[in-house]
Amino acid sequence: MATITRPDTVVVEEPLEIRVNGVSVTTSMRTPGDDFDLAIGHLLAEGLLRDAADVRTIMHCTDLGPDGSPTFNVVDLNLVPGAALLHEPAQRANVTSSACGVCGKQSIEDVLAHIGAGVGDDDLTVTPESLIAMVAELRTHQKVFERTGGIHAAGLFTADGVCRVVREDVGRHNAVDKVIGWAAREGLLPLTGNILVVSSRAGFEIVQKAVAAGVPIVVAVSAATSLAIDLANESGQTLVAFTRETSLAAYARPDRIKTS
Repeated sequence: MATITRPDTVVVEEPLEIRVNGVSVTTSMRTPGDDFDLAIGHLLAEGLLRDAADVRTIMHCTDLGPDGSPTFNVVDLNLVPGAALLHEPAQRANVTSSACGVCGKQSIEDVLAHIGAGVGDDDLTVTPESLIAMVAELRTHQKVFERTGGIHAAGLFTADGVCRVVREDVGRHNAVDKVIGWAAREGLLPLTGNILVVSSRAGFEIVQKAVAAGVPIVVAVSAATSLAIDLANESGQTLVAFTRETSLAAYARPDRIKTS
């Protein structure tokens, strides 16, 4: 077997610390870019912040790396007077982690108790063909994936298939947070009548974030997990997975998908 040595393009993965009023809230591994959308989207999707309007300023801190150059790996949000985080971050962590040992039913009840109902009342309907076309459209916007083959994407689509925004990140949850943060800054929340398409599997956290943002339909390229399906059913969200060129699987609220 011959040995070939050549340069390769790989996904950048670096930590991002999110601070609110100078206090550290969370640190996650992410692909740099759209950090402000990620920070705002994470706080909203995790129920830590009520509204993007509660943010007065947002900026990168001038943290320095070992070589003395700025890393841009810390984002600090300052809230407007009177605004505060709705929950302690540590209290939310034991609900959103899929590996923390919390009962699945309790996780769902905690999410629904916090965000309430909403997506179940959305009268949006789509065709299977339109959902399949959205997945194909998402793929055309995955520029970093084209170069690296190692990054997730999330895209927001209108009912008639118009792509509003696509965000890529090494973390599939981060990609969704970036989309939600963008929508928040554009004043689009709740995302009634919109479809979230993800290039990954649909896990509990993906569905949780989509429900929190008011998204009635989530479409995944890969599989859906059991707890994600349970939450989608309980909240009234349509959950589609295994979306291929000629088929898809609807696990919750299939009545929104209209066939001829």
